[in-house]
Amino acid sequence: MILDDRIAIVTGAGSGIGRAGAEIMAREGALVVVADRSTESGEETVRRIVHAGGRAENRPTDVTDERALAKLIDGTHRDHGRIDILHNHAGIQVAGGLEEIDGDGMDASWRMNVRAHFMGCKLVVPHMKAQGGGSIINTASNSGIFVDKSMLAYITTKAANIMMTRQIALDYAKFKIRVNALCPGWVDTPFNDPYIHQMGGRAAIEKYVAETIPIGRWATTNEIAEAILFLASDRSSFITGHELVVDGGEWFG
Repeated sequence: MILDDRIAIVTGAGSGIGRAGAEIMAREGALVVVADRSTESGEETVRRIVHAGGRAENRPTDVTDERALAKLIDGTHRDHGRIDILHNHAGIQVAGGLEEIDGDGMDASWRMNVRAHFMGCKLVVPHMKAQGGGSIINTASNSGIFVDKSMLAYITTKAANIMMTRQIALDYAKFKIRVNALCPGWVDTPFNDPYIHQMGGRAAIEKYVAETIPIGRWATTNEIAEAILFLASDRSSFITGHELVVDGGEWFG
């Protein structure tokens, strides 16, 4: 197993991509700390991991609460002695263009999609420096590398996340800390509900996916999880500051 005995924290691990990433890391030997603001969703992820023979524990956390995030990271380090992997995955999607989004919507996007990831990195880096390295994954989006209609807050914050990831990677490569951005495209999870509503419903989004994605379909959460495993493991040991786009060719199509 390629993550044997490593300690991993995954935020937003109660569903969708976060859950799939937590499950694949546990399958490959990591002890996964499941951090989701929903206690019940986190417990279900842990149950699934344990049922499959893996190791996991539930630490409900609102990542926009700086004290709660510090408790998650410092508490994990205190209890396990190290943190090898941090996957900052928790995020939100606020649909709308300039005239539809209010200041609160933009602020909420920034707090979750950028600031919470910044604080996660800031809190975990001292532990990784002391132990001689680690891997940080920040979930951005392929929306961070091109523009899309009426998704101003999402695109702005995801682009900022990518640039932040690059800068942290540059600054901490000398400490053997790798920092990369995961950039998924269309994955069929409830996370897309705001955009689906904006597009006019399920039929409209299915038509969009079929016509816009060169591969012609949604990604599965398991396909994104394979990319997470790659970035978390030594299989990507010479990769840092990179945005790994997993979108069926949409970004260049």
